[in-house]
Amino acid sequence: MAPAVGDLAPQFELKNQDSKTISLSDFKGKAVVLYFYPEDDTPGCTKESCNFRDEFPKFGKMNAEIIGISADTVKSHKKFADKFNLPFNLLSDETRKVIDMYDVWKEKELFGRKYMGIVRTTFIIDPSGKIRKIFHKVKADNHNGEVMEALKEI
Repeated sequence: MAPAVGDLAPQFELKNQDSKTISLSDFKGKAVVLYFYPEDDTPGCTKESCNFRDEFPKFGKMNAEIIGISADTVKSHKKFADKFNLPFNLLSDETRKVIDMYDVWKEKELFGRKYMGIVRTTFIIDPSGKIRKIFHKVKADNHNGEVMEALKEI
């Protein structure tokens, strides 16, 4: 069952781009912007990640951590993070365990072709670990602005 606003966020542990194990509980007491994205170094994912990067200091002032998750490998995340100077954790979920827990693996369609993949989704988790907002089918352009507005309500 998909997590909903008001639920405790499903806990997880995954490796980041530096092969360090990161768990959601590491950020207790902070707001967490947990964004799921389809693939490293693709146009929409790069735009979304770089927008978060560009506003990273503002998120810090809001006591918020940014965490990106995709099914890409640790090595792929490292290359992506280094190429674009991404200052936050990118977590590798090659087994899709966390992706499935957050129910973001869905049927998608591109040019009439159907396939399974991550639907770009962002969860705002408050300092107590509850989901406060979910953005479904995110458009990368000004998503960081929407997220900052949601964080003001926490």
